[in-house]
Amino acid sequence: MDHKRPAPGERGRRVRTLDGGTVPDRPISGRYELLEPISHGGMGEVWRGYDAVLDRPIAVKLIRRQSVTSPALAEEFAKRFKREARVTARIRHPGVPQVYDAVLDDTYENLYLVMELVDGVPLTAYIRPGGQEQQAKPLPVSWAVAVAAQVATVLSWAHEVPVIHRDLKPSNVLVARDGTVKVLDFGIAAMLRTDVTKLTATGSPIGTYQYMSPEQVRGGQITPRADLYALGCVLHELLSGRLVFTEDSEFLLMYRHVNDEPTPLRKLRPDVPVDLEALVLHLLRKVPEERPADIQEVYERLRPHLPSPGERPAPPETVPAQVPDPTGIFRQPYAPRPRGSAGRFRPENSSAGVPAPLPDALREQLKAVHEHYGALMEEERYSQAAEVVGELTGPAARALGSDNKAVLGLRLRRAVSRLLGGDLRAALPEFEALADAYARTLGPTSRQALDCRAQAARCRAEMGEVTDALAALWDVLDVVRSVDSDVSEEAVVLRRDIAMLLLAQGRAAEALQLLEPLHQDLLLVLGPDDELTAEITETLAVVRLGLDGPASG
Repeated sequence: MDHKRPAPGERGRRVRTLDGGTVPDRPISGRYELLEPISHGGMGEVWRGYDAVLDRPIAVKLIRRQSVTSPALAEEFAKRFKREARVTARIRHPGVPQVYDAVLDDTYENLYLVMELVDGVPLTAYIRPGGQEQQAKPLPVSWAVAVAAQVATVLSWAHEVPVIHRDLKPSNVLVARDGTVKVLDFGIAAMLRTDVTKLTATGSPIGTYQYMSPEQVRGGQITPRADLYALGCVLHELLSGRLVFTEDSEFLLMYRHVNDEPTPLRKLRPDVPVDLEALVLHLLRKVPEERPADIQEVYERLRPHLPSPGERPAPPETVPAQVPDPTGIFRQPYAPRPRGSAGRFRPENSSAGVPAPLPDALREQLKAVHEHYGALMEEERYSQAAEVVGELTGPAARALGSDNKAVLGLRLRRAVSRLLGGDLRAALPEFEALADAYARTLGPTSRQALDCRAQAARCRAEMGEVTDALAALWDVLDVVRSVDSDVSEEAVVLRRDIAMLLLAQGRAAEALQLLEPLHQDLLLVLGPDDELTAEITETLAVVRLGLDGPASG
C-alpha cells in the first residue's frame, strides 16, 4: 500500500484501500485526516491521524464497512458505536487512552472514534521481540507483575463504571515511553445492562480464544470475572513465555479452556514465587465465582512482588533493548519527568557532506514536500509540517549525505516548525546539530551557522537555561560584530535578546548598558516610529523607574 503524503492541493482528496474497502477522500468532520493504518481488529482498523484544528496527532478507529451488510445491522453498529464512545470516555484513568470525538455520518457508512494516539510498545514486543514466529520469552518477575498490577488498576476503574473489557490480551496492552501501561480497545466492552446481549449477539463470540474465559466460550453471562481470567492468561504468558493452552484447532483450544487445568507456573519456571503461582491458578479457575472476588483483590496479591520506592531496577536479561521499563512508576512514584537532556542530535546519516547529484525522482519529492510544508506552515499546522519534512529527511540523507545542502534545508525546516510549535526539546538539539553542519560546510561565521546557534540559545532560554543561553548569544554577537556592522539586523536582534534575558535575571544595570546604545542606534537607523525602536523605548522607561534598585543611577 502506498502511504505517500499528498501534495498540498491533494490534501483531503485521497482514497485508500483497506481490505477491499475505502477510507474517506476528505478530512473527517473537516478536521481529522487519516495518514496510515496502525492495526486491524475484529471491529475495524485503527489509523494514525492528524487533527488539523488542534495541530496534534490522533488515533482514529474505523468500523469495518464490510460488517455493515444491511440497514438493520448498520443501525445495530451505530448503537454499539455510540455506546463505545460514551462508555470509554467514562473510564477516567491515565491507563485508558482519551476519547476526543465520536463521528457518525448520516448514512451509517462511516463510523469513527477519534482517540489519543499512544506512543508506546505493545506487550507482544516484550514476549516475542522477534515477531509472532519467534519463541516467546518470559519477563523478569518484577516486570511481569508491574504490567499486571497496572492493568489491574485500569480494570478497577472500568469495572466500577461498570465496563467489562472482554478482549484483554497482550496486543491490547501498550507500555508507554514512561513505563505507564495503557489498556486499549475497550470498544468491544459493553455496559452491564439488559440490552447488551442483543447488541453483541452477532453470531460469533467477542474475544480472542487464547485468552477467553470458559463462560465466554460457552456464550454465557459475562461478568467482570471474565477479565480476571484473561488477566491470568496474560500473566501466565508473561512469566512463562508460553500461552496457557495451545492448539491448532480453535475448537480444541476452546475445549481446553473449558475443561483442562493449566500447568502450574513453577513447573515451567521454578523461580516464580509460590504465592504468585497460586494467584495465577486462582485467576484461571473455570467457575467465575471461584476466582478472586474482584480486581482489587488481585492487585493486593500482586503488591508484595512490586518493586519498592527507591529500589534499583532489576537487570532485564530477557527483555529486548529499547523497551520501556514498566516498574519505574513503582520505583519512582510521582517522579517528575526526566530532565530533558537536550543531547546531541543524531543526523540520519553520518557520511560526509560530499556534493552529490540530485536524482530526478528525489528532486520531485523535495519540491512536493517543500510545497506541502509551506502550505502547512501557512495554516500554522507546525507539528504536521515537521512530520512532513522529517519523512523525507532520512531517505534524502542516505542518498545525498547528511551535510548535503538539500538535506540541511529539510532539517532546518523541521527545526523551525518544531520551534514554532513549541516543541523546544526537539528543536534545540536539531539547531545545535545544524549549527555544526553549517560550520563544516559553509564556515563557522556563515549566516546559517550563526542563526542556528542563536536559535539554539533561544530554545535554552525558553527552557530556563538562561546562563548557558546568555553565554551562547554573547558568543554569536561577538562573531556577528566582527564580520558585520553593530547595527546589522542580526546584531540588533541579538543585542535586544541579551538585554531582555539580563532583565529577566534582575541584572538591570547590565541590561541598561546594552539598551541605551541600542536605543540610540535604532533612533538613527530605523527612526522613532519603528516597532522595534518603540519596544526598546518602552523597556527603557520601565528600567529607569528603578524597580530593581538604583539601576539607572
